[in-house]
Amino acid sequence: MEGVLSAVESLKGRPHDRIVLTTLVNPDLRDLVNRACDEMGVRHSDLLGPTLRSIEEITGTEADLVPMRPVGVEADYFTRIGAMHYVIQHDDGQHLEGLRSADIVLLGASRSGKTPLSMYLGYLGYRTANVPLVLGIDPPAQLAAVDRWRLVGLTMDPERLVEIRKERVGRLGQGTGLRNRKDGYADLARVYDEVDQIVALQRRLGAVVMNTTSVALEESAAKIIETVERRALQAGAHLREIAGEPRATPRASAKPPT
Repeated sequence: MEGVLSAVESLKGRPHDRIVLTTLVNPDLRDLVNRACDEMGVRHSDLLGPTLRSIEEITGTEADLVPMRPVGVEADYFTRIGAMHYVIQHDDGQHLEGLRSADIVLLGASRSGKTPLSMYLGYLGYRTANVPLVLGIDPPAQLAAVDRWRLVGLTMDPERLVEIRKERVGRLGQGTGLRNRKDGYADLARVYDEVDQIVALQRRLGAVVMNTTSVALEESAAKIIETVERRALQAGAHLREIAGEPRATPRASAKPPT
């Protein structure tokens, strides 16, 4: 009220070179400003009142008339924003010292879908890191500090993995030398061996292994959340709750994580 009165007071003495546009929720304050402007001869327009009345007439619902209410901010909004920041910072094996604070850690070979799944899980509110596994290179020592039930190994049918890698080589290879690489990155026979060895490594690390070939991103994410929740329960722990999200019910008959 004081702010409105102060603004109205500032109009006195200069009624002809001012125009007042209002978006006041409170109808009493709208009327006060309208009357004051009429008395002083100041041109004015109520931008919000007629709009609210029209919406009420069409919907049959009265407006709440709550000023300064945040728009689109749900209970889990800041959780999701924080999770997305975490995902970006911990994509593709970056900032491994932060793995301790991850909700979920995805492990997999190159182009196995780690980043898209991490991003989607982050959007859902889960702090998700992803770590590449490369044959001939030891897994990061920081993984030892992560609960085994948080680890999810991603795998894919070799034929599909080769298709994705060839597409990437073709898209990025021009002028980079990728098209002529000789390490078997997109060679089917070598990729078969790579997939088998990576899966064996994932299991040694204690990760549950999921094949995401031809599985929609949303379906894979839902399965990961359900599986990690179940493994957490079996380990006497729990996955962090996300406000406003329906929780999957872990299956009581599931076997302990390996």
